[in-house]
Amino acid sequence: MIPDYQSIMLPLLKVVADKKEYKLQELIEILSSSFKLTDADREEMLPSGQQRIFDNRVAWARTYLKKAGLVDSPRRAFVTITERGLKVLSEKPDFINVRFLKQFPEFVEFQQTKRENNDIDIDEHSESTETPEELLETAYLKIRKSLAQEIINKVIQLPPAFFEKLVVELLVKMGYGGSIQDAGKAIGKTNDEGIDGTIKEDKLGLDIIYIQAKRWQPGNTVGRPEIQKFVGALAGQGAKKGIFITTSSFTKDAIKYQPRNETKIVLIDGDQMSQMMIDYDLGVSPVNKYEIKRLDHDYFGDE
Repeated sequence: MIPDYQSIMLPLLKVVADKKEYKLQELIEILSSSFKLTDADREEMLPSGQQRIFDNRVAWARTYLKKAGLVDSPRRAFVTITERGLKVLSEKPDFINVRFLKQFPEFVEFQQTKRENNDIDIDEHSESTETPEELLETAYLKIRKSLAQEIINKVIQLPPAFFEKLVVELLVKMGYGGSIQDAGKAIGKTNDEGIDGTIKEDKLGLDIIYIQAKRWQPGNTVGRPEIQKFVGALAGQGAKKGIFITTSSFTKDAIKYQPRNETKIVLIDGDQMSQMMIDYDLGVSPVNKYEIKRLDHDYFGDE
């Protein structure tokens, strides 16, 4: 199990207690062994996929210790203990966490944030076990999940023709079908043996993908018989590629089903569809945008 960043603080301080300079990556490896993390633990990523969770937590443990004056960075990506850090260790604390670090004025100043138009100090997640990035990404995923559900609820309320149009626009935004005009001519025109329409696989139209679109209520799952019927319809058209998209979900049997011929079927359920709509800005619009930035050490001439 990956320890939270506060649980890493004391072990990290003990590692650098020999007064040597350690590269941050060295600390990550040493602490990884100390906590007996598995390879799977070490490779686990933040939801964004941009950084390993353990690496992120070690980096933030280092940052908090540095803000409290217990460690220092004599040069880029290096860590060493300070006299204050040695003094803290000599007192043999059972743990070091955010609450412990509040005894140091520099750390309190680091944590203080003033809200606009008032002087209320905000205690940044002092009881939380998540790093700032984890808190941001967790909040982002919650907002995204809520938005995805709103999308599905809205689509269900609208006419089937709107869903067909939505499917066209989504696939075109994903790079299929050439133009909206080209794709739109095909959707809703076939209506033959369980096929709702076709769309070009690429802008050149080198191959055709057949589409089945089901605007079903979330509780009404699509089963294996529906998929088999779609595969049969593809065979009747001499087609080998199909997309089955629904506002609901698929049963386990439907997901496991694999045609014995060379037919390839992609299943897209309501959650995947709404997530794709968010990714490709279809039916949604940006409200705020936040960027996480790091110090540019090259600009400052650090080694």
